[in-house]
Amino acid sequence: MKPTRVVIADDHAMVRDGLRGMLASDRMLQVVGEASTGAEAVDLAHRLKPDLILMDIRMPDMDGLAATRRIKEEIPDTRVIMIT
Repeated sequence: MKPTRVVIADDHAMVRDGLRGMLASDRMLQVVGEASTGAEAVDLAHRLKPDLILMDIRMPDMDGLAATRRIKEEIPDTRVIMIT
């Protein structure tokens, strides 16, 4: 079974580092990218086609809600879990 490919989207590097550290211990999860803005999250979703995005709600450029709407419209198979 292949690991779930995850993108972490949060504007705080410390939060991204913490989430990456927690996920690293699970062999069935693979962090494939990180974004610090909603626009970066949309771009990574298109380029990397992750299985899951952990998305912060409040981010610069484009908030997590708007980014999630775009991702779900354009890449409906990608799941998004909102974090705050």
